[in-house]
Amino acid sequence: MAELPEYFNFVRDVMDRWASECPEASALWVVDHPGGNEQKFSFRQLAGNSRRAASFFARLGIRRGDRVLVILPRVPQWWMAMLGLIRLGAVPIPGTTLLTAKDIRFRAESAEASAIITDGDGAAKTEDFHGVRILVNAANAAPVPDGWKDFDAGLREADPAFDPPPTRSDEPGIIYFTSGTTGHPKMVVHTHASYGLGHRVTGELWLDLKPGDVLWTISDTGWAKAAWSSFFGPWQMGACIFTVGTAGKFGPVCALQTLAQYPITTWCAPPTALRMIMREDLSKWQFPHLRHCVSAGEPLNAEVVNVWKAATGLTIYEGYGQTESVVLVGNFRSLGHAVRPGWMGRATPGFELAVLDERLCEVPDGEEGELAVRVVPRRPVGLFSEYWRNPKENAGRFRGDWYLTHDRVVRDAEGYYRFVGRADDVIKSSGYRIGPFEVESALIEHPAVLEAGVVGVPDGVRGQIVKAFVVLRQTFVASDTLRAELQDHCKRVTAPYKYPREVEFVASLPKTISGKTRHAELRRRA
Repeated sequence: MAELPEYFNFVRDVMDRWASECPEASALWVVDHPGGNEQKFSFRQLAGNSRRAASFFARLGIRRGDRVLVILPRVPQWWMAMLGLIRLGAVPIPGTTLLTAKDIRFRAESAEASAIITDGDGAAKTEDFHGVRILVNAANAAPVPDGWKDFDAGLREADPAFDPPPTRSDEPGIIYFTSGTTGHPKMVVHTHASYGLGHRVTGELWLDLKPGDVLWTISDTGWAKAAWSSFFGPWQMGACIFTVGTAGKFGPVCALQTLAQYPITTWCAPPTALRMIMREDLSKWQFPHLRHCVSAGEPLNAEVVNVWKAATGLTIYEGYGQTESVVLVGNFRSLGHAVRPGWMGRATPGFELAVLDERLCEVPDGEEGELAVRVVPRRPVGLFSEYWRNPKENAGRFRGDWYLTHDRVVRDAEGYYRFVGRADDVIKSSGYRIGPFEVESALIEHPAVLEAGVVGVPDGVRGQIVKAFVVLRQTFVASDTLRAELQDHCKRVTAPYKYPREVEFVASLPKTISGKTRHAELRRRA
């Protein structure tokens, strides 16, 4: 990528350009549920609403650089608020609606947030917030509670020609809190360039988008995945973002109905959702417009790829990245990458990746190590700037010439990467290193298993042994016979030393608010 411009603002430089070049093209399409009410917005409308939102925020005293919590479900106002804040130069901090009052308080205090934008449900959890309070869909809570400003009314009354000064490309542009799989969530700071420009590769290479495409991503607005595939990535390419709103609670049948009913060309779903969908009879469904499917957020099991391909003829292109980055590794259709089920793909152009040992030396192909991104002498566009107010974490992650992802991988001679596990999750048993993902993948290939979480537990002889927590499908019943059957299955599918010596049947697995399995919690249970 060429040298960064001194000034960059995603709304001014991307959204305004599309509003000028193809003003009436659809940019955002929100449906309540399949067949329900829907709202469509063109690039021209969104650009205008972003000016109004920025004007409204400025009138309330929100300034460039101010941190603003945005906690909303999938309603059009989320996109309008985000666009308005970015245009103004304020720093949005998206949060999921699943956050508790304690979670919100922690985020507000850690970031010294000056404002919050939420709906009635969120307002009930933020009574002790003392900054600017903005309520979306206030008509549903009429009269507007004391101390709250009506976003929708403010938008209607704001200046449609408001034009704040441009932002520098290296200014803070957005903050995400990590999902907190280990310890308290950390504040990840992205500049206007690192996400606004960096996600060009996400939209072009991994999502394979172009103007006229309609992309549906199954994602909560509070997750960084929404920034990837429901904001920066698709709009960089002039595509339309499709979403099922608050009335469309996720379910596998609802998802299949949506794909069949609407002209969705590109679909992104996390592996957890895909595993649920694969339980349905896929032979009953047809998706006439769908051409490209991707998945990210956690490792994708090969079984899911194979079942979807057999049923639809479509390949799922996995991508890997973090809250701290754009897509780092992926199966890129436009580059002709062959998809290998169970492998994440190859390095994204523009990123120099390596697999390192504890001394920051590269390991040979085929050996396990930590995935790292080179940041010296050139820091790639698309990588975050820092963990804000966390020098200890910055020192641990930025070492030598590298940013360390804390993810364990294997790279083969052709440059394909396979995920092993988080550094803290790798199991060491009798001198062997065992990645939990491989054992989890083996387990869910068994017809009785819906989900599995695998951890290492202390053992006096072996150091650690493998323990599996297993969620069964509804038609199966836990028993000692089934436990032994699952163990034998793993011995056949993986190396015999990797099989789970302990299997515990559970009703559900502990998850982060972004839907990832909390292996640390499973270790505590074990």
